[in-house]
Amino acid sequence: MDALSSLVDGFSVALTFQNLFLAFIGCFLGTIIGALPGLGPSNGVAILIPLAFSLGLDPTAALILLTSVYYGAMYGGRISSILLNIPGDEPALMTTLDGYPMARQGRAGEALSLSGVASFVGAFFATWGLVFLAPQLVKVALLFGPAEYFALFALAFATLGGISSTNQAKAAFAAALGLGIAMIGVDGQTGVPRFAFGEVHLYDGIDFLVAIVGLFALSEVFIFLEHRAEGVGEAKHATVTMGRITPSWKLLKFTAPAMGRSTVLGFIAGVLPGAGASLGSFLAYTAEKAISDKEGTFGKGDPRGVAAPEAGNNAAAGGALVPMLALGVPGSGTTAVLLAVLLALNITPGPLLFTQNPDVVWGLIAALFIGNLMLLAMNIPMVGMFARVLMIPPKFLMPVVAMISFVGIYGISGSTFDLVVMVIFGVLGWVLRKLDVPLVPVILGILLGNLMEANLRRAMTISDGDWSALFASPLSIGLWTIAVVGFVLPILVGKRLKKRMHMAKEEPGSTSD
Repeated sequence: MDALSSLVDGFSVALTFQNLFLAFIGCFLGTIIGALPGLGPSNGVAILIPLAFSLGLDPTAALILLTSVYYGAMYGGRISSILLNIPGDEPALMTTLDGYPMARQGRAGEALSLSGVASFVGAFFATWGLVFLAPQLVKVALLFGPAEYFALFALAFATLGGISSTNQAKAAFAAALGLGIAMIGVDGQTGVPRFAFGEVHLYDGIDFLVAIVGLFALSEVFIFLEHRAEGVGEAKHATVTMGRITPSWKLLKFTAPAMGRSTVLGFIAGVLPGAGASLGSFLAYTAEKAISDKEGTFGKGDPRGVAAPEAGNNAAAGGALVPMLALGVPGSGTTAVLLAVLLALNITPGPLLFTQNPDVVWGLIAALFIGNLMLLAMNIPMVGMFARVLMIPPKFLMPVVAMISFVGIYGISGSTFDLVVMVIFGVLGWVLRKLDVPLVPVILGILLGNLMEANLRRAMTISDGDWSALFASPLSIGLWTIAVVGFVLPILVGKRLKKRMHMAKEEPGSTSD
């Protein structure tokens, strides 16, 4: 009952005109960002961070805006998947398998609205899971000492490259690069500058908001400049017939069991550090195909093949907030970006968040419920309008992204040096993406590097330099075991899993162009 009474208090925070307006704007912008191929939730949140800070929003309002963008982008990713057969982001890949065939059959509107309902079901019940599970996880987290926190951060690095990474060596390199960047600045214990090269601006270290906006938002602009001659989607869009834009009760009843099963699977995948929405979507689709595909209709326009991955990836998005809020360890790439926002607002996620900042955390959770209802109400009647977003040429869109990035970062810091650093990180992000090196471990290293170092030093001080203290408690042994398994398992099964995802997309029934 404590969780429910706290949630009621959260609604009193969220139900103000400003916060409702920010939730609406976040949901609207998030859906548009999710609909545009290639941007996705991580980039969407990163692009709008400068806007949230330059508006001078309080912590609760800033988080409501950015998590609404997160949820909206998870909804929006399905639009280009269904209409163009181009996933808005990786979790939306599985939606193309049956969504695009439905669109080719003249049922594009029905597929889009069904995916909106499935997204709502997945996200709504995952938010309830967040309400009840996060406070329980906090009780476990209070058992953590410096050695356990160091093991927990190591687990985050070991798993967040995860199944989404094509190469664990590249993920490990990215994490090491992030940790190296985190070491820049004055050593908190000795007061000695490290890797500053005499540059006074670097004594405070690298501002992680500058790094995030550069790595995600500006690198997207550079990739567009590289491929500016390539046009995407106009011809395909013209061939799609929207048809009916609301799903019938019969269709909803037919797909309801798929949504229920996929919500549970997706939420579990989201709570696991590093698994995230991609795994949630894949597990939901493959499980539903195994259970329901008695007549071989999956891949040919079966509505359950749209409902399952959409419920799964949105449930995973909610599940990923559980370890981020309760332990301070992000469960996905987008929650790593949200973790940076919390730290920039001088709010430390973890066990004490629920006692020190209950208005922030419960106001945020209440806003997720409100945002989900807004997204459902917005997505079904406005399906046609969101579909037209795909017609916006990138040559108009990317200058807006660049402008928001530069104006926003300058508005936060007032430093031209930070703008230069942001451009350097933009180039670094472009190079890493060309080399297929994941960006999330870099961000994680920058975010958690100093905390990881501080906890290691505390553990060593307490144990008088005895390294065995890092493995002394059953909790730390358990965390190290999960970290090793989480790092090794994708090496053994990750490539096979990715191959199966792409093979499923290329099966004859998938109507791939």
